[in-house]
Amino acid sequence: MKLTVFTPTYNRRELLKRVYESLAGQTCTDFEWLIVDDGSMDDTKQEVEAWQQEGRIRIRYEWRENGGKMRAHNRGVELCETDLFFCLDSDDYLPKTAVEEILSCEEKLADEKVAGIVALKGKDEKEPLYGVDFPTDGFSTLYGLYLKGFKGETALVYKTAVLKSYPFPEIEGEKYVPEDYIYDKIDANYVLYIFPKILTVCELVSEGYTESLKAIKENNPKAWLLYYEQRAKITPVSLLKWKYLGYYICYAKRCQKPALKSRMISPLFVLTGYPFAWILKWTGRA
Repeated sequence: MKLTVFTPTYNRRELLKRVYESLAGQTCTDFEWLIVDDGSMDDTKQEVEAWQQEGRIRIRYEWRENGGKMRAHNRGVELCETDLFFCLDSDDYLPKTAVEEILSCEEKLADEKVAGIVALKGKDEKEPLYGVDFPTDGFSTLYGLYLKGFKGETALVYKTAVLKSYPFPEIEGEKYVPEDYIYDKIDANYVLYIFPKILTVCELVSEGYTESLKAIKENNPKAWLLYYEQRAKITPVSLLKWKYLGYYICYAKRCQKPALKSRMISPLFVLTGYPFAWILKWTGRA
């Protein structure tokens, strides 16, 4: 067995049934479904136990005190016993050939500099989200795809050994870290094999997204500070780079950290970001 499909969940019992059916209906069942339950109180445990009794696929389940998705992800990586790790959120599901297609990429992953697979998310099994495909083929870093103009969303399969070397930071008092914070770190040393097929189907929900993101940022300022500082450093010279720098300055102030004492960005460069920080504050975006 080479693949673990990992699902972090919290009070998503009803949605998990769709995930389960999509996994049980795979053309290849040579995988384990690992569920880390982040403190659910909605009978998720009883539902999963019933599926385990059915024996259609191998399921491993662990309940933990609520600590946020990133802590659940770290625990999932710790528990993973296979070569590959595929995070499937509880509100997504897989096309029936997804596992078979992931395992067909084994030769592409032989190089130690390849960290895994980047594929597409779709609004259904035939059309990618936002109707966009990858701007290139072969191999790329994840951030590199977006810098080349990719506007969609991705399904990511990583080598477990790589993820074990890059855990999400667990910040006291906070429960969320932008996923790209870790993916950017992986990008610094690895590339991904571009697999231009839909491996995950998700329901695009735009209603309330802006307010939800605003709340996430307000509740996890230290994590967003880390993310913006890193993005300001690694992004090529462009307006986007100064946008990240402006956000870094805003979040440094919010966290009562001196922006000019960044460990990653020179003080002189930070100074150039203050006009952008002022614009972000004036427009209510930070």
